[in-house]
Amino acid sequence: MPAFLPAALRPLSRAAVLCCALCTLGAQAGEVAVAVAANFTAPMQKIAADFEKDTGHKAQLSFGATGKFYAQIANGAPFAVLLAADDATPAKIAKEGLGEASSRFTYAIGQLVLWSKQPGYVDAEGKVLHKTDWPHIAIANPKLAPYGGAAMQTLDKLGLAQQVQARIVQGENIGQTYQFAASGNAELGFVALSQVMEDGKLRAGSAWVVPESLHDTIRQDAILLKPGHDNPAAKALLEYLQGAKARAVIQAYGYRF
Repeated sequence: MPAFLPAALRPLSRAAVLCCALCTLGAQAGEVAVAVAANFTAPMQKIAADFEKDTGHKAQLSFGATGKFYAQIANGAPFAVLLAADDATPAKIAKEGLGEASSRFTYAIGQLVLWSKQPGYVDAEGKVLHKTDWPHIAIANPKLAPYGGAAMQTLDKLGLAQQVQARIVQGENIGQTYQFAASGNAELGFVALSQVMEDGKLRAGSAWVVPESLHDTIRQDAILLKPGHDNPAAKALLEYLQGAKARAVIQAYGYRF
């Protein structure tokens, strides 16, 4: 190559090309505020890390009860995406014009599990519920948390709702409910399978996966909210959640599709 070529016409070095690519990615990357149902905490933390690595976009995650998130969204909270613990809340949000109906999809079907941190404490058929030698059972607030509603439906179907009522320790959301059981403040807890399962295996303790015949299907929907309408990162996240990589993570935590 002639040494007299102007710098502007010389080929870029590999390092310079890489630097330009990274600068372009940084310029295009954005952030998205995501309201995430508490049961989906662990998988979403993993997915968010992969999402940032793969796309450059950053997901700012807030975890809590779906019912509380609805109230915040209705009052103008600037979330761009909601990952709910049910399908009714996103449907209501779409109907009220707080989100885009066409963006709704089921990102996971959750599984309710009766869990104890003690190995061997919960039998494979949940017969421990009929015993009287345990003083506390943790259940999420059924008015705010779909998993709490499913737990109460299960107890009703089993004819145990009245019998165990005085022993219920109520969590504000499924995250707090898990903490009650994990700390031993409650011997039993109705929690999400995703909270006690990883890589397809129970992490600790003993559990009974509650048959779906005992409660409504826990269909968990995602929706693009109004503040996310012109946010490319929000739309990219919803697309990413439907991809093979994210779905593999979701399945590893015990969810179905």
